[in-house]
Amino acid sequence: MDTPTPPNPRGVTVLLVDDQPIIGEAVRRMLTGEVDIEFHYCRDGAEAIAKATDVNPTVILQDVVMPDVDGMELLRRFRADPRFQDVPIVMLSTKEEAAVKAESFARGANDYLVKLPDRLELLARLRHHSRGFIALQERNEAFESLRASRQVLANDLSTASQYVRSLLPPPQQIGSLRADWRFIPSADLGGDAFGYHSLDADHAAIYLLDVCGHGVGAALLSVSALNSIRSESLPHTDFHDPGAVLAALNKAFPMERQNDMFFTVWYGVYNSVRHTIRWAGGGHPPALLLSPDQPPQPTLLESDGPLIGAVDEVAYGSREVPVPPGSRLYVYSDGAFEIGLPDGAMWRFEDFLTRLAEPPREGTGRLDSLISHAQQLSGRTDFVDDFALMELVLN
Repeated sequence: MDTPTPPNPRGVTVLLVDDQPIIGEAVRRMLTGEVDIEFHYCRDGAEAIAKATDVNPTVILQDVVMPDVDGMELLRRFRADPRFQDVPIVMLSTKEEAAVKAESFARGANDYLVKLPDRLELLARLRHHSRGFIALQERNEAFESLRASRQVLANDLSTASQYVRSLLPPPQQIGSLRADWRFIPSADLGGDAFGYHSLDADHAAIYLLDVCGHGVGAALLSVSALNSIRSESLPHTDFHDPGAVLAALNKAFPMERQNDMFFTVWYGVYNSVRHTIRWAGGGHPPALLLSPDQPPQPTLLESDGPLIGAVDEVAYGSREVPVPPGSRLYVYSDGAFEIGLPDGAMWRFEDFLTRLAEPPREGTGRLDSLISHAQQLSGRTDFVDDFALMELVLN
């Protein structure tokens, strides 16, 4: 079996399909001396597909009337073959017939010439159609390369998302604290991560951080910061002191060493004996504390600390409030309330807080009720940014 001819690196590859050898010779002579044009000839229309497979033409010249396979039928076969459906085809005819022209174009021809045309005109048309076809191939290759790159990126993001999720603690009871959460990563994967763990018999740490930007880099930074909190590995840090924890994070993760990425964080410590919560925040939205009153009395646990990693040697203050047994604490990222509405506006933060404080619908918890409402508001089931929301019942 003959090895197919590779695409002509010089540019134009012409395949002439015509049952008359004299026409084949005439066209060959017209193209002789043109260094950017490679010429191939096929006399038998029945063998044209096989010949085209061998030579990879960038333009096909094809007779309208042939004895074995009618030119219109051959045109149909070319266009039915995925390998040649975009290759420019120029029909050759001995007559200037409007009906034949119309049928040729209707069946997918790109051009129509009465044979034999002037040499300069033929060269111009061959180069014109070939340039368009080569440009189409290059565009398709670029799109395919982009599609493949996007698929690789999507796979990487999916793997990173699964890894981040694997590090999140399960909904559980920690002493007198009962924890639950919802996490819906965005398609581009943001930098949200959170957790809670026991510091000792009387204290539990609660934390949520949000790295700026999206992608694997943001996820890796969030995982690193999360692990440093969860493992209590920040040097010389009392993890019972929220301000000290944030100061240690700020020192450990300066943005100039993290590809200019920074993050926000909320960190709290619940004392189950004294029924208090002590917290500090760095550029993060305030947590919401709901007392067990009917209706519950909401309290925003705000803080004014700067972003983590943005400014060197910053002191972070801690605050403390009493917590009536049975209170609920909600800690979340900005992706939980920065919801775009169909009219281009954004869901108001005040409305988000009101919705979170409302009793959930029957049979639905507050977390799922809020997600459902946010999806209804935006008119979509996914989120532009990571959606992270923790609910902690403090007894």
